Amino acid sequence: MRFNQKLISGILLKRYKRFLADIQLENGDVITAHCPNSGSMLSCNIPGSEVRLSFHDNPKRKYALTWEMVKIGKTWVGINTMLSNHIVAEAIEKNEIPRLLGYEKIIKEKKVSAHSRLDLMLQNKEEQCFIEIKNVSLVEDNVALFPDAVTIRGTKHLNELIKLRKEGHRAVIFFLIQRMDCDTFSPADHIDAVYGKTLRKAYAEGVEVLPYQAKVTVTGIEILRELRLILKKAD
Repeated sequence: MRFNQKLISGILLKRYKRFLADIQLENGDVITAHCPNSGSMLSCNIPGSEVRLSFHDNPKRKYALTWEMVKIGKTWVGINTMLSNHIVAEAIEKNEIPRLLGYEKIIKEKKVSAHSRLDLMLQNKEEQCFIEIKNVSLVEDNVALFPDAVTIRGTKHLNELIKLRKEGHRAVIFFLIQRMDCDTFSPADHIDAVYGKTLRKAYAEGVEVLPYQAKVTVTGIEILRELRLILKKAD
């Protein structure tokens, strides 16, 4: 995925009320930007961090700038969870994800129950493949972790995937890791033990767990490789 504009540079002053961030621009102006991330953004919301923002001229928007990424050490980290589905769907369409080849149709926001939707449904003549996508921005000790806050909704999505798998469909939980300073992926049991337990149950029931790493740059975000999955809990 390529950004259709040059991103704006800034320094993070603070992130607050979940969806707001105060940022100092290069010219010294301090602005409030939309923060498109409902998680805790653990390790990604440190004041003084270098950030990049996109501009939107929609007059209906209260805040014209959207926070897209933050620099942690030497790596850019994508924090805009609203882009995750687009990034993954585009990569599937371009046959860039080896585990998800051979589908003729992509349906977005597929309703699977009265109160639940999953991000994608892939379809061909033989099967339907249901996919839920989660954006990963937390890394500890070279391990990408999800979630970064307790997620009841995320656990519900796993249970929906388990149900679909039992009905005979292909079911996938796709973790989009938008940073390059890690080599493996695990559930963050110390943050949400219920999610970790449910993820292991889903895996045992045949739900596929696909952690894919993306390189984030100021010009675009590109999925590069599948990371090694570690589901065994540490002693």
